Amino acid sequence: MESEIRLMKGNEALAHAMIRYGADGYFGYPITPQSEVLETLEAEMPWETTGMVVLQAESEVAAINMVYAGAGCGKAVCTSSSSPGMSLMQEGVSYIAAAELPALLINCMRGGPGLGTIQPSQADYFQTTKGGGHGDYHLIALAPSSVQEMCDFVALGWDLAFKYRNPAIILADGIVGQMMEKVVLPEQRSRRTQEEVRKQCPWAVTGKKNRKRNVITSLELEAPAMEKINNHLQAKYKEIEANEVRYEALNTEDCDYLLVAFGSMARICEKVMELARKQGLKAGLLRPITLWPFPAAAIAEAAKKAKGILVVELSAGQMIEDVKLAVNCNVEVRHYGRLGGVVPNPDEVLDALKGMIK
Repeated sequence: MESEIRLMKGNEALAHAMIRYGADGYFGYPITPQSEVLETLEAEMPWETTGMVVLQAESEVAAINMVYAGAGCGKAVCTSSSSPGMSLMQEGVSYIAAAELPALLINCMRGGPGLGTIQPSQADYFQTTKGGGHGDYHLIALAPSSVQEMCDFVALGWDLAFKYRNPAIILADGIVGQMMEKVVLPEQRSRRTQEEVRKQCPWAVTGKKNRKRNVITSLELEAPAMEKINNHLQAKYKEIEANEVRYEALNTEDCDYLLVAFGSMARICEKVMELARKQGLKAGLLRPITLWPFPAAAIAEAAKKAKGILVVELSAGQMIEDVKLAVNCNVEVRHYGRLGGVVPNPDEVLDALKGMIK
């Protein structure tokens, strides 16, 4: 398939991007508002065209362990879910990170805590950027704000996951998953042959006879050995932090007030910035694209001349903690957010921004 332009939902774009990446397998379980991912894969039937395995597991726990197994074989495998389902997966995610396996996870966030609502939220930021499961580990976290980025981040997420042998996650929210936009789908990649997998992933379990046995595990019973593993992981995370920070900065060079937002809230804040500037208020926007590694240095630089920072989230305030750490109390940082799936309009956010003016 050549590249083509289509009108589709963000969740549908994820599915098409998986197929065109040459993915080996998807294992998932339906939950609103991301069910279209599995539904689209089932409708496209890639097992007949590319050989991609698509399986609806019996639960989210089963799905993440299928990903664990597939990743251990060096395969490009993926799962997707929404907030409560991702909570069920956390033990498996921790195992995958400890075993240093490449895998792509997708969370289309909904309101919580608990089963909550099927409306959009961004309240899984802590779960994603602080690990989520047990132990000291990180996920490479990409936050799309458009349907095009939902598509593009599939390839980027897998490429980064294989580069660093670390799980990557696309952290979207229900708005980005459900909205429809024009998207340019990439050309079809071929799935890697088993010989290519062996060459590119010499650590993987391949099943070939007369080869040195590879053992994939997250278990180490001796404390000194486990500390050595942890130190190795921390060194890898520092390398990722040094090389993989991504963000978008708009009108940050001359802004008096800086907006910081990701995903759908960044789109709303673009309008807020536009309205503010029409009213003579110099507002800028910094949108983290990688939530981890977090663009702390870019925010600190943008905040040098700012009189205040407004962090806008669909949560009670989670990313604001990283923003405060980035600016180190050198400027006032306030939070504006709505809860339970309520989405603010630009005028609400603009009023909150004006409330910072002294």
